[in-house]
Parts: sequence; C-alpha cells; structure tokens
Amino acid sequence: MSDLYELLDLPQGASTDDVKKAYRRKAREHHPDTGGDEETFKAVTHAYQVLSDPEKRARYDRFGDDGTSNGRGGGQDPFGFGGLGDVIDAFFGAGASGGFAGAGGGGARRNQPGRDVLVVVDLTLEEVVTGVHREVEVDVARGCDTCGGAGSADGSAAERCGTCGGAGQVQRVVRTAFGQLATAAPCTDCQGSGRRPTEPCTACGGEGRRPTKRTLGVDIPAGLEDGDRIPVRGEGEAGRQGAPPGDLYVQVRVATHEVFQREGRDLTAEVSVPVTQAALGGTLTVPTVDGEDAEVPVPAGTQPGDILTVRRAGVPVRGGGRRGDLHLVVKVEVPTGLDARQRELLAELAEVRGEPLSSEGAGLLSRLRGAFQR
Repeated sequence: MSDLYELLDLPQGASTDDVKKAYRRKAREHHPDTGGDEETFKAVTHAYQVLSDPEKRARYDRFGDDGTSNGRGGGQDPFGFGGLGDVIDAFFGAGASGGFAGAGGGGARRNQPGRDVLVVVDLTLEEVVTGVHREVEVDVARGCDTCGGAGSADGSAAERCGTCGGAGQVQRVVRTAFGQLATAAPCTDCQGSGRRPTEPCTACGGEGRRPTKRTLGVDIPAGLEDGDRIPVRGEGEAGRQGAPPGDLYVQVRVATHEVFQREGRDLTAEVSVPVTQAALGGTLTVPTVDGEDAEVPVPAGTQPGDILTVRRAGVPVRGGGRRGDLHLVVKVEVPTGLDARQRELLAELAEVRGEPLSSEGAGLLSRLRGAFQR
C-alpha cells in the first residue's frame, strides 16, 4: 500500500490543518465527477481519514497501514473513508457540509465531543530509560465553572433552536457545473448544536466552556521512541453545552545523546582501548546510560571495530521490563609521545615478533607499486 503521507504530498510532521487542506486539494483533483480516477480518490480519502485522526495516525506511524481500518469497505460509503460531508467540504470549503444529514454527518452536533489536543514534551535518553513524571501546560477550552457546562445562566436546559428547528444546520442549494447540489451549513444561531439556552451564561456566552490554562501531571513510561504519543483521556477540549471532552495526546521528542546512539532497545557507543590492553586483554570500566560504571572484559587480541557487549544496559521495552544491550565499538589507541625507554621496548617487541620497522615494509610497498604498474 502506498505511503499515506505521500498520497497527500505531506511531510510526516504535518499538522491536522495541513492534512485537511491537502485532502481538499487532492479531492478536487481526483474526484470521478471531475474526470479523476476513482481508485486514487478512494486512496486519498482513506489517507485523510487516517491522518486526520490522532489515534489512527499514531498507530499508522508506528505500525503502518494494513488497509483494514474501521469503515473502509464496510459498505457505509462509496468513497471508502470519509462521508459525503468531507467531499462537499473538499469542493466548497471547510464547513460547507455542516455535518450534512444523510452524508454521514448525523444531524445536529449537540453531542459532538470536543477536539483532541496535542502537546510535545522533550526527553533525554536517560529519561527514556527510566521513565519520568512531567508537568505539561494545556491551554484549551474547558467546561464553564459558572454554568456547569450547560451554557445557561439559570442552569436550565437549553431549548430547541428556532432558526434550524433543532437540526443544527440550515439547508442551502449550491449551483455547480454539474447542476444543483443541496448542502447544509452549521446554524450560526446555535453553532450547530441544535439547542440554545434561553438565558445564555454571561461568563461563557452560552458555549458551556471557556478558555482555560491548566498544568497536568503526566507519567511518561520508560522505553518510548521519538514521536510516540501517550493518550490522556478526557483532558482535551470540552464539548459545547455539556458534550464530552476530547482527549489529550502527549507526544515525546527524544534529544540526541552525545555518547550513545539508540537502535531499538540496544545502545551503541565507541570505546577507546589502549593498544597494550587490546593485545594482552584485561577489563575495561565504562559508563552506562544509567550513570553507573560497568566492567566489561577485553579479550586478548581485540581488534579495532570489534564489539564489546554489556548485557541489559540498553533501553527497556515500552512501559518498563527487559532491557536491551549496550554495544561498545572498539577504537584502539595507538600511543604517542613515547619516551626513549618506551620506544626501546616497542622496538624489542617488533624484533621478537619478526616485524622489522623499515626495510621489509618498504620492500613490500615497492612490490605493490610494481604490481600496479604492470
């Protein structure tokens, strides 16, 4: 299956508004009524339905798309994902359908939940390993304290809107190149809810919600990866006039570590080993991401690029549990600034091992040059 971001010509970090704009543009281009390809139109509509929903999008970003998400092929809609209301919005601008009844909109929006909200928190690799409690600031509409979310000044229930008759929308006819198209726009008097308080609350203007800045404590489990999201149910934007709230999604952004690189649950890093220890073997003390030292054996004859492993010093699975390993890539240190005695000892070692320091090496280089010249 095609990449959903590519279908809409979007980068992976595109905002929800960017997704909607891209879908409207693609829907105009590929709609069958305008000479477009129906299969392509189905594909871009499917991409919109997934990427415009925070939970579906988070699942897609982690696991990909098997094309079996709820609603695609269930016979509910000839265009795959997205009802006729989405198509109307694509051709006549956002909100033109107004939740068009009979087009999947369901009539009045009095029970429509509030919007989901996304906040981003920055984590260090150390915090990813241990998990952390983080305070996040959220500035969204919440239920009005004055009217208890009802929108009415006296606490009475809202009445049916006289303008739309409780439908939450006003019918209108739009002339197009293909004839007349009946659409429905949200009622401006009741804001699409279908009901209006007789005495609107002066604090919230009858909305039942007010802008509120809050600080929430969120427990971020260990083992998350960059871009993962944590849902906090019911902490998004409040719905109008007592409708249920949306959800809050906390997305983590993991900073690059100056020493360790992450590969799934494992960590890798370079470690310098003195040439003598690499040759003779020994034990090396190395720091771990936990801030503690670990001892790792260095086998005799260790070569540059060899891997030394510290078990269970990597990253745990999401939520905590079995950890990965720390892999250390050996970088052999060649000594510099030798004094006379050290040079003497190394020369003696070279002689014992039959490793002349000049003539034979030069002869080999001459033979190699000769071979390339032939």
